[in-house]
This record gives sequence, structure tokens and C-alpha cells, in this order.
Amino acid sequence: MDKKSLIGLIIIGVILFGFTWYNSKQAEEFNRQQAIADSIALAHNALISEPDSAVFAQQPAGPAGGGLPEQSAAVSADSALARHLGPALYAATKGEEQVYTIENDLMKISVSNRGGRVSSVELKDYKTYAGDPLVLFDDSTSVFDLSFFIRGDYNNMQVNTGAYYFTTDAPRQIAFAEGEAEKSLSMRLYVDSAAYVEYLYTVKKDNYMIDFDVRFVNMANLLSNQSDFEITWENVSPQNEKGFENENNYTTIAYMYPGSDALEELGMSKESKSENVDTKLKWIAFKQQFFSSVFVAGKDFQNAAVSYDTYQPGSGKIKKFYAKIAVPFNPQNADYNFQFYYGPNKYSTLKKYDIGIQKLVPLGWGIFGWVNRWIVIPVFNFLGGFISNFGVIILLLTIFIKILISPLTYKSYLSTAKMRLLKPEMDAINAKYPKQEDAMKKQQATMELYRRAGVNPMGGCLPLLIQFPILIAMFRFFPASIELRGEHFLWADDLSSYDSILNLPFNIPFYGDHVSLFALLMALSVFISSKINYTQTASAGPQMAGMKFMMLYMMPLMLLLWFNNYSSGLSYYYLVSNIITIGQTYAFRYAVNDEKLHRKMKENAKKPVKKSKFQQRYEEALKAQQQQARNRKR
Repeated sequence: MDKKSLIGLIIIGVILFGFTWYNSKQAEEFNRQQAIADSIALAHNALISEPDSAVFAQQPAGPAGGGLPEQSAAVSADSALARHLGPALYAATKGEEQVYTIENDLMKISVSNRGGRVSSVELKDYKTYAGDPLVLFDDSTSVFDLSFFIRGDYNNMQVNTGAYYFTTDAPRQIAFAEGEAEKSLSMRLYVDSAAYVEYLYTVKKDNYMIDFDVRFVNMANLLSNQSDFEITWENVSPQNEKGFENENNYTTIAYMYPGSDALEELGMSKESKSENVDTKLKWIAFKQQFFSSVFVAGKDFQNAAVSYDTYQPGSGKIKKFYAKIAVPFNPQNADYNFQFYYGPNKYSTLKKYDIGIQKLVPLGWGIFGWVNRWIVIPVFNFLGGFISNFGVIILLLTIFIKILISPLTYKSYLSTAKMRLLKPEMDAINAKYPKQEDAMKKQQATMELYRRAGVNPMGGCLPLLIQFPILIAMFRFFPASIELRGEHFLWADDLSSYDSILNLPFNIPFYGDHVSLFALLMALSVFISSKINYTQTASAGPQMAGMKFMMLYMMPLMLLLWFNNYSSGLSYYYLVSNIITIGQTYAFRYAVNDEKLHRKMKENAKKPVKKSKFQQRYEEALKAQQQQARNRKR
């Protein structure tokens, strides 16, 4: 190796060594600064989770040595946090959680000084299925965190109210005195010596709605320029009802847009669902099957992100709710008005607030909802004013509805009987026109026979179609009716949930782990009713004979599987309805003499029949189709 090469290698070695040494020094300094930053962050996190932690205690420094001692780091972090927050906010990081309660006639509201939030709500008039006090959510799952930014000496720092202790001079228990109509509780978070955020809760004596006002007092010079502030709202819905699956099906997050009366929902799921709502909102609800927590905007929320996670059966919980809500902020506006509704999903109760939250009761859309709102609920409430046994109320309601639609039922029976009596004439027409190319002629002859006999071929179907909205309305009403919740009748201990006469040691797919007697009797009544109707209609045409399996066996079996886990009140209603229908069928058979009816039909056939405009147009269309068919053959 020559001299120049050796010098070159030495120079390269010196450069590499120098670069490595410099880099290690830089890394050491970075790690030291990072350790300090991590200590501050650790202290702040400990503040949020355990504000009285020993992390913030003033402890003597450890022995001298390499690196930053842990206790000294904690003290430094505490001092840094105090400088960062300022005296007032720093003082609010330390304290002991205390709960203040306000009770009216309907509920007991607990408010924690930790975050100034509503920590739990107990509804006095209701119990869980197990007989325990009904708590909508408890302290361990409640989160209400208002987030905003402050400027000046605070370097545009973000303040999350949920991490601080609010102050109040209110007594721990606030009760209504004689003649008082409302009570208030003020919770304050001081950001500076004379500037604070105030939460003002106002509870009325006989009301589920709470006024909730947020006030930024003397905060104009402290608040940063921002177009909105954010609210994080969370809680967990406990399992309050008998069956997890049924309760979960009605537990979700719902909301409504301003100027709309349509309810929007995340829908039901056994897992997790989320959605970003990029438009304004009137209110957001954490909806359970029979109870809801609703957060109502004073002047609309700007947007929101909502989600839920579903717990497993047996956990005692249904869903974890989450909402992150943006509220439009105006520095000139110091007061923001909101409301909370904590109460039952009772249609009459919700409707009186006139903000659309009655839509939380799933009565169905369109005509199904109309039937429930204008027929079922008024009759149900009227009978409930006189009768305490809801099994009897359902029986009377069913009788009322069957009487109401009995003219349609009679017309349906009469139309089916006429079709059955015309079978010999129909067979003659089929024999006269056996070929496919004579289908038009056969159809014309059939319509002529119907017209002369005074038979409407749709007469048996239209009454059933008119009854269909009532059946669907009942299907929606009973599982959502809080009036049935916890009501006993015969062997059923809760008409809003399934009844069980036998608990199975295993689970049958699509059926469940129990035997519902009301569902079993309902399916049996469907089989008997279908068998009677099939006997009545099978002779009317070959297409009816082909539906035998579906009518007699498949439908009752499907209903049994479906209704075994459903509301026993609904199964009971369908059972009573089918029994009445069977009775009506035999009564109509007794009242309608087939020989007299057939004789009258023959007499009608001899009379000249005036064709309606519809019949004339129909015959003209048939003739045009026949002419087109003849033209194609040429």
C-alpha cells in the first residue's frame, strides 16, 4: 500500500469516527429531552386518570447519578404542568370526586364534580327485569367532555373539561321544597381567577327534560380563535330487559336533522357501527329498547361522529355509545343552551316536547305508523284508563279491530264462496279452450262469467290487503310498547318479551333455548285457520291446491321459529285474532247458504249487464291483442 492510500484511509477513518461520535452526542441529547417530555406527558396522563396520584407529590430528589431520577422527573413534570396550565387550571387538576344529586318526582340525577358531568340517572317509576333500580347508565361509563382552546400565556392550549374538577357551593343533595317548580345546580371550572366555564343544570319538578346551559364567563380574552368547540359524549347501556337479543335489536344511536321529521338511525347490529354526519343536527339519542338519553341542541349541532360497540350476551351490557359533536362557536356569544332528555320511550310523553323525539318509538313508516298513531295507541290508552290487566286490554283491542274490519272479512268470505260455486262453469270454459293459443278467448269467457255472476275475482284479496297494514302495525307496536313492559298475564311474566314454559339446556338454531307457549299456540292457530281456508278455497282452482304445503305447514313453522323469541304480547294478539277469525269463518258458513247464493248468481247471470268503462277498455284491449295474434299468424 502506498503512502497516499494510507493517508486516505486514515482520513476516512477519522471522518467516520468523528461522525459517529457527533451523532451519538446528538442522540443522547434528544433522548434526554424526550425523557423530560415523556415525564411531563406521563404526569399529565396520570392527572387525567388519577389526579391525586403520588406522581404529583413533592418528594425529595434521589441520589446524584447519571440520567434524570424518577422522583425528580415527577417533580419537574408537576412544576412544568403547573406553569403550563396556570394557577387556576392547575388547582382544578387536584381534588376528590364528589357526587351531587337532584331528585324530582320522576328521576334521580347524579352530577359529578369530576368534569361537571351527569354521572348517572335513575328512573324512579321503573325497575329492571330483575327488579333492581333502573339506571340508564352508571358513573363508571359516563363521559361528557367539552373541548376548547385558550390563548395568551397558555400557548393555544386545549382544555378538556372532563379532566378537571369543577367547583360548586351547592349541597350534596338537592330536593324540591313545597311549591317549588324547578331546582338548579351550577358547576364551575375556573380557567383564570375571574374567568370560568359554567355548567348550569335546571331540573323541573315533573319533567324528564333537563335544561343544560354552558356559559363562558369572562372568557372572551382567553379563548382562541375557533369556529366551534367539541363535545365528547359517551355511556354504556346496561341490559335492563329479559332477552339480550330482543333488547339489542332496539338499541342504537338515533338523530334528526333540523327541519325534518324523519328519524335517522345507525341501525341494529351485533357488532360495531359508526357514521360521520357532516350536516347540522337537531338532537342525538342513545336509544335503548324502552328508554333513551337524548342530547338536544339549542341552535343545532354543526356535525357529529357517532358509533357504538355491542357487548356479548351475558355481560350485563348491551352497547357502548359514543358521539363526538361539534357546536358552532361565536366569541361574542357567551351562553350556549342545550337540553337532556332522560326517560322512557313512551309516545305520549315524548310527543309533548314537540322536537320529534316521539319518533324514537318505532311505530312503522307510512300507513303502518298511521294505524298505530290514530287507531291502536288511542284505543290502547283509552282502555288502559279503565283496565289494569293488559292481557284483557289486548283481548278487547283485538275484538275491537276484528269488529272494525268484519265487513271486509265477510266480503272476502263471500267472494271466495262465489268463486268456489263457479268451479263447474270454470271447468267447462277450460275444457272448451284447452289450447295455449286460445288463452285470450278463455280469459274473455272467464271475465264474462264473472261479470254475469256478479263476482269480483279480486274480492277475496283486496280485504286481506287492507287488513295487512293492521297486522304490520301490531307487529311494530307490541315489542316497542313500554306499556307492556313488565306486565304479567297468565304464564307470561313480561308481555314485552318472550314467555317461557320450558328452558332448554341447549340452543336450537333459529329457535332458541326455550319454549314459548304463546308462540306455540299462535302457530297452531295459524295451522287450523289455514286448513279451514284451504278447504274453502282449494276447489276454486288448481293454483290453490299447489299452495297446500306453504299454507298448511311452512307458514306456521316459520312463524313459530320467528316468534319464539319475540314479544309474548304480540303472539297472544295473533293467537286471539286467529281464534276470532276461525269463529267468524264458521259464523259466515252458517249465515251464507250456498244453494241460495248459487241461485242468486244464476239469476244475476240472466240479467243484462251494463259494462263499466274499465270493462269496455279491458275488452277492447283483449280484442286488439287477438287481432295482433291473428296478424302474426298470416
